Amino acid sequence: MTMYNLTGYNTGAFTLLGIPGLEQYQVWISIPFCLIYFVAIVGNSILLMAMEHSLHAPMFFFLSMLVITDLILSTTCVPKTLSIFWFGPQRISFPGCLTQLFFLHFSFVLDSSILMAMAFDRYVAICSPLRYNTILTPRTIVKIAVGISFRSFCVIFPCVFFVNRLPFCRTHNIPHTYCEHIGVARLACADISINIWYGFCVPLMAVISDVILIAISYILILCAVFHLPSQDARQKALGTCGSHVCVILMFYIPAFFSILAHRFGHNVPQTFHIVFANLYVIIPPALNPIIYGVKTKKIRDKVIFLLFPMRSY
Repeated sequence: MTMYNLTGYNTGAFTLLGIPGLEQYQVWISIPFCLIYFVAIVGNSILLMAMEHSLHAPMFFFLSMLVITDLILSTTCVPKTLSIFWFGPQRISFPGCLTQLFFLHFSFVLDSSILMAMAFDRYVAICSPLRYNTILTPRTIVKIAVGISFRSFCVIFPCVFFVNRLPFCRTHNIPHTYCEHIGVARLACADISINIWYGFCVPLMAVISDVILIAISYILILCAVFHLPSQDARQKALGTCGSHVCVILMFYIPAFFSILAHRFGHNVPQTFHIVFANLYVIIPPALNPIIYGVKTKKIRDKVIFLLFPMRSY
């Protein structure tokens, strides 16, 4: 009977409160958020259209995966955030909260895995250019895509399971703009040690393994580049990696800062955590298409053709 009562506690809806302490400014905060989200949606959509006929190339296939994952990441959180900014605290059902939680963390881990796959693509292109098409065949690319997607699912799905088993017998008010694993788990009236340690250690280890493999790839790339005979060849080789390196830095630096501050920054104000978390799900998806559009000539030319078709003649 006790177990029945506990499991019944998590059937109610939660209320997302927004950013504590900044309630009176949320309407104004929504303006840049809305504009940045619009840039993310439009920019990534244009980028997808620009790569439509280039998906057979491994780099563009992985980039299209990154674009779709970024759209999932921002669309999972931002519309609900904007509704809170405009209309005040919003209710979200328990299944809806779990769904949002899953796609938020899944898209984050998948983003990291895609960046690792893109680093491997650049490694093969620069270090083994003559074997590029034989190593990265369409079948191999599909296997990599399925593998990293399944890995991300396996890393994050237990978080949903661990939250689903918790009884919520106290407040159902979440002082945030969206549902995230530890924030929801802390509302439970039960021991959440497994949530804290799994939610911190396993996803972090998955991301750190990606970072290590990316670092190894770029160390080998740099060794190969510095053995090239001419300065022009070295600049061209490094130029093909420029946009990827920018996206890597923009993704991992704030990610690790947010994770470590959330876990160990007990003196950091909650308002800062929430504002930073909201910026993180919207700014990288908005900047990624700009970076690739500016630094990748093939994409830049295609975007110009899509936006200004008459100028291409």
